[in-house]
Amino acid sequence: MTVRLDLPREAGSVPTVRRLLRSTLAVLHIDHEAQDDLEIAVTEACSNVVRHAAGTEMFEVCLDVAENHCSIDVRDNGPGFDPDKVGPSQESSESGRGLELIKALAENVRMHSVTRSGSLIHFEKSFA
Repeated sequence: MTVRLDLPREAGSVPTVRRLLRSTLAVLHIDHEAQDDLEIAVTEACSNVVRHAAGTEMFEVCLDVAENHCSIDVRDNGPGFDPDKVGPSQESSESGRGLELIKALAENVRMHSVTRSGSLIHFEKSFA
């Protein structure tokens, strides 16, 4: 099942994506641990767009879910960023851990960003 969503870049879009993902994974009887990991990862990816993709009104989420695998792409047309300059967060920081969480919870995490042309984060999860 593949679902592609074009969403407004606003905070209310984040729980919408999370609910859709949760419902899709539940229908396929995916284990709860994998569901939780993917929900956190997609929440972080979408939240980063809402917080950092200034200058764009919309963003796209593509969920590709099968019985044993899920891949997610979150794409925006914002100002972009340098993925190589996103280092580990400070221990005392209360934010800035989104990409670290995605890398810890998902597989095959890839980021692509072009200045003034937007960003893409792709991640996957295999199911037992």
